Amino acid sequence: MKRRLSLFALLTAMLLVLSSCGPGGKNITVGAKTFTEQLVFAKMTTFILEDNGYNVEEIQNLGSSAIRQAIETQQVDLTWEYVGTALVTYLGEEPIVDKDKAMETLQREDKKNGVAWTNLLEANNTYVLAMKEEQAAELGIETLSDLAAYENENPNELRFGMETEFANRDDGMPGLEEYYDFDVPDSNIKEMEFGLFYTAIDNGEIDVTQGFAFDPQIKELNLRILEDDRKFFPSYNLAASINQETLDKYPELPELLEPLQKALTKDTLQELNYQVDIEQKSVERVAKDFLEENNLLKD
Repeated sequence: MKRRLSLFALLTAMLLVLSSCGPGGKNITVGAKTFTEQLVFAKMTTFILEDNGYNVEEIQNLGSSAIRQAIETQQVDLTWEYVGTALVTYLGEEPIVDKDKAMETLQREDKKNGVAWTNLLEANNTYVLAMKEEQAAELGIETLSDLAAYENENPNELRFGMETEFANRDDGMPGLEEYYDFDVPDSNIKEMEFGLFYTAIDNGEIDVTQGFAFDPQIKELNLRILEDDRKFFPSYNLAASINQETLDKYPELPELLEPLQKALTKDTLQELNYQVDIEQKSVERVAKDFLEENNLLKD
């Protein structure tokens, strides 16, 4: 009798598992772009959703336009996107510095496209300018206003490295120079591919580098991010971008993602990128360790 009851219990458990994986289960597709923090975000989201009974499919290494189209057509249900990218690139809006205003604009304007926005992070992966810590300290440069003042007094001294796109965008170097009222001679600006400017500043070929706030090389090379004290660079805070039909079907998603949203800061994201890109740990290991260390998974 005991054996029969045990077999019955086992079969019941198997049926419950199988039913959750079938058409009636909670199925969701999580998308990610090609770079490290996107892959880490997707993997953490997958672990959290699986921990809450979802069957998750991941689609990775999508370009911005591809992942946006996938969200609109529900080929991807959920991704983490930068509000500045969505406003400017997807909706053709002007960049907005204030993250809350940027989020409100997205939520209002993207309804017509069937895209919802939730779980805005405090962390902002916007453009930055950075210098070696010792040189910045020696020259007394802590902010972009300090940099502008120094550059105006010493116009041929500092050498800048940056991507060609940043060197020519209105929300890049030209706009920055106009906004902070300084002018770097063209001969002192070196345009190069992404990432090479970190090698250049490490080798002493340049003094000021363009970057992004979450770049792990900033920690690796002990660089000082110059504070954007007059708030020029637009918001590139991350938020969850979810197909509206998916959110209607699973309205609990924002609540499930809220603990992750609160746990992720600029320093945390830079550290996670550092572990993958510099320490060469796997995305899966880094994501799982972070969730477990912060008690974001069930026991």
